[in-house]
Amino acid sequence: MFSKSMSVSLIRFSRRLISSKVFKEQSPLFLVRSIKPRVKSKRTLSTASSALNDDIKEVNPVSRAVSYTRRSHLCGELTKENVGQEVTLCGWIQYHRFHGSFLILRDWSGIVQVVLSEQTVSELDTDNIALESVMEVKGIVIPRPEGQENMNMKTGEIEIEAREVKLLNQCKDRIPIGLGDRLQPSKEPSRMEYRYLDLRNTFMQKNLRTRSTMVMKMREFLCNDHGFVDVETPTLFRRTPGGAKEFVVPTRQKGKFYTLPQSPQQFKQLLMVGGIDRYFQIAKCYRDESSKPDRQPEFTQVDIEMSFTTQREVQDLIEDLLQYSWPEGELTLPFPQMTYNEVMENYGTDKPDTRYDMKLVNLSESFSSSGIHSFENTLKQDTGQIIGLRIPQGTKYFSNRELNDIINSPTMHDQCEVTSIKVNDGNAWKCPFQKYLKDDTKDKVTSQLNVEANDIVVLAHGTGHNPHTALGKIRTTVANALKSKGVQIMDENKFDFLWITDFPLFLPKEEGEGLESAHHPFTAPHPDDVELVKTHPELVRSQHYDLVLNGFEIGGGSIRIHQENLQRYVLTEVLKEKTDDLEHLLESAKLWFALHMVALL
Repeated sequence: MFSKSMSVSLIRFSRRLISSKVFKEQSPLFLVRSIKPRVKSKRTLSTASSALNDDIKEVNPVSRAVSYTRRSHLCGELTKENVGQEVTLCGWIQYHRFHGSFLILRDWSGIVQVVLSEQTVSELDTDNIALESVMEVKGIVIPRPEGQENMNMKTGEIEIEAREVKLLNQCKDRIPIGLGDRLQPSKEPSRMEYRYLDLRNTFMQKNLRTRSTMVMKMREFLCNDHGFVDVETPTLFRRTPGGAKEFVVPTRQKGKFYTLPQSPQQFKQLLMVGGIDRYFQIAKCYRDESSKPDRQPEFTQVDIEMSFTTQREVQDLIEDLLQYSWPEGELTLPFPQMTYNEVMENYGTDKPDTRYDMKLVNLSESFSSSGIHSFENTLKQDTGQIIGLRIPQGTKYFSNRELNDIINSPTMHDQCEVTSIKVNDGNAWKCPFQKYLKDDTKDKVTSQLNVEANDIVVLAHGTGHNPHTALGKIRTTVANALKSKGVQIMDENKFDFLWITDFPLFLPKEEGEGLESAHHPFTAPHPDDVELVKTHPELVRSQHYDLVLNGFEIGGGSIRIHQENLQRYVLTEVLKEKTDDLEHLLESAKLWFALHMVALL
């Protein structure tokens, strides 16, 4: 397989352009003017070699996806309209039957069948050509014989009559992982080891190409249509107090270190001060924390910052940005919105999957005089609550052992107690406290949860949001278990976006006493709670908002603190952080504007 590359120093080019006379004479609007379409070059693009026979049709103009290469077409783009054309294809052998004189050639666009003549086969060392070998084929597009069409293939009505076949690279006898749509996918460790081969699979190609298309459309929307400036910020910096844990990079100078930025936070705030009031960047971020399904130590985000705006206006911007760049179909705008307290009370998590119901219900009133001592003792505490979750028809899908494994997992509830009720066909309840259960309590719970025969009810009691969090984890685990059992509880093709607002500004530290920032130390308090920062900081709501999609946080943002005295108080008095590393930022805060930020992962 042949490949060539050429690198250009963009920095050097940019310096020459900025210092040039042409640049200096341009209007100030030069930086935000829409990019005009490139004028087509007069240069003739290379095409396949001249026709072998007079009756061969002229080759179509080279498509953009194969320009400047030896190919004339992609394997997956050929149809009946190409019949009679001479083509040059390059790709990997997905299947071959040399005794039957044909092979299947694949590239990223799809597959096509190639018919080989006896002479062509005789010229190949067929005994040593393995699958996934790289091959170049020159030939004529012909219709498949009647009755041999394969309508399940995009190219199933045609095939290539090979005139010349060249083996570009010989593959090993056996590929170490499964490739191709019909092969069993390999286990993840093998896929990671041979990631460069795994990228050949159709779904991996689709993921990368979809991402590339979305990023380009986002750039077009932000820069060309709305005047944002793409600024590349440094990746070697000093530590940012009060945020996520950072990677430390040693230097040759003894005792001197850099940190990798957890986000371009400080840079973009300084850009706002400098008058770059609409900034964005496809930014690399680094966090020295354990990996999560939706967050790795290194990740990329679309990073946006704006001045002179409001929370709703930024949310409108993000919704329109996603609508413009979304790969398929249209999104329903505006996205629904809930507060942090609302999602915790209804779903037990700040990133709920709202494609299915199974909402949590507060049953404290129903159990207030139940006679069950553990419940009544919980309700005597200041923030004690009893929360319920109904699993419709749960007894049909979960055995006693499966249910116990779910609700008794130590990761589900470390600060509250969880128990369950199983309802049989005759609506009889089976639970650890059934002999103490009053009919009146049972009727109230049945009414609140709409309990029916064969349901399972899971109860959690504790203080604050602890019982909600426990049931939120159980809700997600149950939904995944039902899905694995083939139970359809949600539309897998549906995209449910949800804005979450009014997060707490501070949370108790996970280790030790005191408070820490719920998101980062630069988030502004809610306008109604500013006075509480100095008296009851644990009660302060923030001007932070997250965007959630199908149970995953895909974005977030906030209003920034733009008063120097308030920012200094938060850092020194609430978070107990030294400000030595942030004096440059605090000094610039005397000149700040009201700022916003949104990061989409």
